Amino acid sequence: MKASRIAAVGALAGTAVLALSGPALAHVSVQPEGEAAKGGYAVVNFKVPNERDNASTTKLEVTFPTDHPLASVMPQAVDGWKIEVTRSKLDKPLELHGRKITEAVSKVTWTADGKGVQPGYFQKFPVNIGALPEDADELVFKALQTYSSKEVVRWIEVPQEGQEEPEHPAPVLELSDAEEDGHSDDASAEETSDDAADTEKAGDVENAAASDDAGDGTDTTARVLGIAGIVLGAAGVAYGVFAGRRRTTV
Repeated sequence: MKASRIAAVGALAGTAVLALSGPALAHVSVQPEGEAAKGGYAVVNFKVPNERDNASTTKLEVTFPTDHPLASVMPQAVDGWKIEVTRSKLDKPLELHGRKITEAVSKVTWTADGKGVQPGYFQKFPVNIGALPEDADELVFKALQTYSSKEVVRWIEVPQEGQEEPEHPAPVLELSDAEEDGHSDDASAEETSDDAADTEKAGDVENAAASDDAGDGTDTTARVLGIAGIVLGAAGVAYGVFAGRRRTTV
């Protein structure tokens, strides 16, 4: 009985967790590949899960922020989807690589050529964007998700800090602080140079030691040969004296 009760409680707990976590995982969201640093460029993925069991997602419309317009927006081709990029005039021109930009992308629309996102699946839509603003911590992209049943889900509610997440939150891209260019590379280059210098010094020391060892070996060999020569010479002299004495005696 106790085991059955424990199993029943576990099953109910698991169902509750799924019920609570399911909607949060089903939101249309935006995430960078790596980091989205302020002032830089990034590839972001708009992730679209299918929340319906009897319909497919056939269209996604993403509105780009007008308070921080992006001068460069390049969507990546996605098999089975047609892409339409909408541009709008800017109230205030932007400067990009020394050029004045008077319009920017205001919306990107993906429309399925075939079945779209089937029930139980999700689809990523990659976009290269920049330059990211330096005076903002996040960018909000409002999105509309259309199903084959003609239902439209509006992911346009902006989450507010300190409040509960809305039912249909808009995708929010968090921006990271810009990295200081050059410092890490310079440090690495300096460390590499120091390591090379240390290696060269160590090599010089090893070469000098090897040279000393070779010199010591040569001296030792010469001494041994010299002593051997003296011994052999002495032996030769002794043999000559002995032979002379023997001849004289005879």
